[in-house]
Amino acid sequence: MKFLNEKNILLLHPLGYQVEAAANDISRKANIMPPLGLASIAAYVDRAGFNSSILDCYAHPDADGKLLEILRDQRPSLLGISCTTASFHDSVRMAELAKSELPEIRVAFGGSHVSALKEKVLEFSPVIDYAVIGEGEQTMLELAQLAGAEPTEVGGLVWRAADDSLVNNGYRSDALVLDDLPFPAYEKLEGYPDAYKLPIFNYPKAPNSSCISSRGCPYSCSYCDRSVFQRTFRYNSADYLYRHLVYLKERFGIRHINFYDDQFTFHRGRVEEFCQMMIDKPLGMTFNCAVRAEHVDKELLTLMKAAGCWMVSLGIESGDEQLLAQHRQNADLDLLAETIRTIKSCGIRTKGLLMMGLPGETEDSIRRSMEYVYSLPIDDFNLAKFTPFPGSPIYENIHDLGSFEEDWPKMDCMHFQFVPKGMEKQQLEKLFIQFYKKHFQRNRVLLGYVSMLWKSPDSWLRFIASAGQFLRFALSNKRYGDS
Repeated sequence: MKFLNEKNILLLHPLGYQVEAAANDISRKANIMPPLGLASIAAYVDRAGFNSSILDCYAHPDADGKLLEILRDQRPSLLGISCTTASFHDSVRMAELAKSELPEIRVAFGGSHVSALKEKVLEFSPVIDYAVIGEGEQTMLELAQLAGAEPTEVGGLVWRAADDSLVNNGYRSDALVLDDLPFPAYEKLEGYPDAYKLPIFNYPKAPNSSCISSRGCPYSCSYCDRSVFQRTFRYNSADYLYRHLVYLKERFGIRHINFYDDQFTFHRGRVEEFCQMMIDKPLGMTFNCAVRAEHVDKELLTLMKAAGCWMVSLGIESGDEQLLAQHRQNADLDLLAETIRTIKSCGIRTKGLLMMGLPGETEDSIRRSMEYVYSLPIDDFNLAKFTPFPGSPIYENIHDLGSFEEDWPKMDCMHFQFVPKGMEKQQLEKLFIQFYKKHFQRNRVLLGYVSMLWKSPDSWLRFIASAGQFLRFALSNKRYGDS
């Protein structure tokens, strides 16, 4: 048995597919987000006296050799892997590689997929010792402090006992106070911030980064997994948020932040206070955020613009109100349209977030979505291929609503794994390409991207550098877009 260092912890973010495919992955060219959850866990355990390392295979794909190097040099006693549904199989492969080098290392899996499936995760592979359900900071710290003893009192954990039986300790009852957390350990991310990129044309300045200032969402849409934070909603104070941005600017030179919150403006008071601080004590930074139409108005948006808000994203999901009402609360497309026009009138860019292929979707509903989006002053939009994830309400009866090929590595919102009743996959693919194609053929949209030459010059440099790859992607989908 090889000696393990009980003070060393390795946290791993898997690539999720074969390394040779990474060079041709258009989504990686457009957007690489830092693994903020792992960076938060790293800062939390280090504050308690441990020594953590982070290996981000998504930002640095050819990482098998690096994993073995870390294992040999540091001999960590605990390996934490954060995985999605799509990256789960690759996570298992990396865990197997780790145990082949250090058989006694303890392996904990976490993330939304793990919180949703709980015991099923450990049933999938014997290399997984623990499944962390819910937030990971306290649970990972307590696992490290146990040094291999049975975690009978560790909340938020499913674990494999000595007799190979599975024990579920249930969710933690002691929710974290977010203002008590240290800032994420960004410095442990190799190449940060330059190795990480926000979506092209979604920022004015570089270097830029992402930040999470709240956890959870009070809504219960059919397609959203709420297994990690359940129905809770907690947030950092305005003061903590401002100090966080000061830290990112002074330590790393960050000039633009994307707040990766589900609902940035849900608590209006803290947003107003934060914006006033950004106005009174300017940092020379801009920011993006996501909102719901019910939680913004012209007064708040005007304040946000003055504080440096550059772009706002809204979840539209579908331009068919009857379909939308089946999947989310307050399905009011008139309110959404009015809010988008208000955002634009305040001088803020708008981005619409949509899905295609929801249960109940038809070709008519998709064409209504096209007409709705094209009628609005939207600068950018993201159209995802609906994927029924474990942990979402719709997942429970998804096989009654259409055909579903539950192939986890392809469940990344970039494949039509689910096809609604009455539709065919090829039909969805054709309409998907048409949706994007017609958007980019509109004069107002084209002029908007031309204006990015001076509004976001770094985006254009990235686009030009990867123009060949973007063109190959467009040509590979041309057969679906012709009509």
